[in-house]
Amino acid sequence: QVQLVESGGGSVQAGESLSLSCTSSLFAACMAWFRQAPGKERQEVASINLRGTPTYEDSVKDRFSVSKDNNKMSLSLQMTSLKPEDTAMYYCAAKRPIACQRGDSGYEYWGRGTQVTVSS
Repeated sequence: QVQLVESGGGSVQAGESLSLSCTSSLFAACMAWFRQAPGKERQEVASINLRGTPTYEDSVKDRFSVSKDNNKMSLSLQMTSLKPEDTAMYYCAAKRPIACQRGDSGYEYWGRGTQVTVSS
Protein backbone atom coordinates (compact mmCIF):
# COMPACT_ATOMS: atom_id res chain seq x y z
CA GLN A 1 0.00 0.00 0.00
CA VAL A 2 1.44 3.33 -1.07
CA GLN A 3 0.83 6.28 1.23
CA LEU A 4 1.18 9.77 -0.17
CA VAL A 5 1.54 12.97 1.83
CA GLU A 6 1.39 16.40 0.22
CA SER A 7 2.84 19.61 1.59
CA GLY A 8 3.56 23.14 0.50
CA GLY A 9 0.14 24.59 -0.18
CA GLY A 10 -0.84 28.05 0.93
CA SER A 11 -2.28 31.42 -0.01
CA VAL A 12 -0.51 33.70 -2.49
CA GLN A 13 -1.23 36.68 -4.69
CA ALA A 14 -1.73 36.35 -8.42
CA GLY A 15 1.59 36.25 -10.23
CA GLU A 16 3.45 34.68 -7.33
CA SER A 17 4.96 31.21 -7.12
CA LEU A 18 4.41 28.21 -4.91
CA SER A 19 5.97 24.76 -4.67
CA LEU A 20 4.20 21.56 -3.71
CA SER A 21 5.84 18.37 -2.56
CA CYS A 22 4.54 14.83 -2.25
CA THR A 23 6.34 12.13 -0.30
CA SER A 24 5.59 8.49 -1.01
CA SER A 25 6.00 5.60 1.43
CA LEU A 26 7.03 3.30 -1.43
CA PHE A 27 8.62 3.81 -4.82
CA ALA A 28 6.09 4.61 -7.53
CA ALA A 29 7.20 5.12 -11.12
CA CYS A 30 4.04 6.82 -12.37
CA MET A 31 2.84 9.76 -10.34
CA ALA A 32 0.75 12.84 -10.92
CA TRP A 33 -0.71 16.00 -9.48
CA PHE A 34 -4.46 16.56 -9.69
CA ARG A 35 -6.54 19.48 -8.51
CA GLN A 36 -10.17 20.03 -7.70
CA ALA A 37 -11.85 23.38 -7.23
CA PRO A 38 -15.20 23.70 -5.45
CA GLY A 39 -18.02 22.66 -7.74
CA LYS A 40 -15.67 21.40 -10.43
CA GLU A 41 -14.44 18.00 -11.48
CA ARG A 42 -11.02 16.75 -10.53
CA GLN A 43 -8.45 17.64 -13.16
CA GLU A 44 -5.06 16.14 -13.90
CA VAL A 45 -2.50 18.94 -13.78
CA ALA A 46 0.81 17.22 -14.41
CA SER A 47 2.15 13.71 -14.48
CA ILE A 48 5.32 11.70 -14.96
CA ASN A 49 5.24 8.35 -16.75
CA LEU A 50 7.37 5.24 -16.55
CA ARG A 51 10.05 6.80 -18.73
CA GLY A 52 10.15 9.93 -16.61
CA THR A 53 8.44 12.02 -19.27
CA PRO A 54 6.29 14.85 -17.89
CA THR A 55 2.88 15.77 -19.25
CA TYR A 56 0.94 18.93 -18.47
CA GLU A 57 -2.61 20.14 -18.70
CA ASP A 58 -2.77 22.91 -21.31
CA SER A 59 -3.58 25.77 -18.93
CA VAL A 60 -0.47 25.16 -16.81
CA LYS A 61 1.96 24.01 -19.48
CA ASP A 62 4.11 27.14 -19.52
CA ARG A 63 3.80 27.90 -15.81
CA PHE A 64 4.11 24.64 -13.87
CA SER A 65 6.97 22.17 -13.71
CA VAL A 66 6.74 18.64 -12.30
CA SER A 67 9.76 16.69 -11.15
CA LYS A 68 10.40 13.38 -9.45
CA ASP A 69 13.16 12.35 -7.11
CA ASN A 70 13.32 8.57 -7.12
CA ASN A 71 15.89 8.46 -4.31
CA LYS A 72 13.69 10.50 -2.02
CA MET A 73 10.51 8.91 -3.40
CA SER A 74 9.00 12.34 -3.87
CA LEU A 75 7.14 14.30 -6.49
CA SER A 76 7.28 18.06 -6.72
CA LEU A 77 5.26 20.70 -8.53
CA GLN A 78 6.78 24.11 -9.10
CA MET A 79 4.03 26.62 -9.85
CA THR A 80 4.80 30.08 -11.21
CA SER A 81 2.70 32.98 -12.44
CA LEU A 82 -0.21 31.69 -10.41
CA LYS A 83 -3.71 32.80 -11.32
CA PRO A 84 -6.93 32.90 -9.28
CA GLU A 85 -8.24 30.05 -11.43
CA ASP A 86 -5.42 27.86 -10.08
CA THR A 87 -7.17 27.93 -6.70
CA ALA A 88 -8.00 24.36 -5.75
CA MET A 89 -7.18 21.44 -3.53
CA TYR A 90 -4.12 19.76 -5.04
CA TYR A 91 -3.72 16.01 -4.76
CA CYS A 92 -0.77 13.72 -5.34
CA ALA A 93 -1.54 10.37 -6.97
CA ALA A 94 0.36 7.23 -7.92
CA LYS A 95 -0.36 4.23 -10.10
CA ARG A 96 0.00 0.61 -9.16
CA PRO A 97 3.22 -0.78 -10.69
CA ILE A 98 1.37 -3.04 -13.16
CA ALA A 99 -0.85 -0.15 -14.23
CA CYS A 100 2.20 2.03 -14.75
CA GLN A 101 3.94 -0.61 -16.84
CA ARG A 102 0.85 -1.17 -19.00
CA GLY A 103 0.24 2.52 -19.46
CA ASP A 104 -3.19 2.37 -17.80
CA SER A 105 -4.82 5.70 -17.12
CA GLY A 106 -6.13 5.13 -13.58
CA TYR A 107 -4.42 6.09 -10.35
CA GLU A 108 -4.77 3.77 -7.37
CA TYR A 109 -3.23 5.76 -4.56
CA TRP A 110 -4.11 9.27 -3.41
CA GLY A 111 -2.93 11.76 -0.84
CA ARG A 112 -5.29 13.85 1.26
CA GLY A 113 -4.49 17.03 -0.61
CA THR A 114 -3.07 20.45 0.08
CA GLN A 115 -4.96 23.70 -0.51
CA VAL A 116 -3.69 26.34 -2.90
CA THR A 117 -5.45 29.70 -2.87
CA VAL A 118 -4.55 32.47 -5.31
CA SER A 119 -6.08 35.88 -4.79
CA SER A 120 -6.28 38.63 -7.36
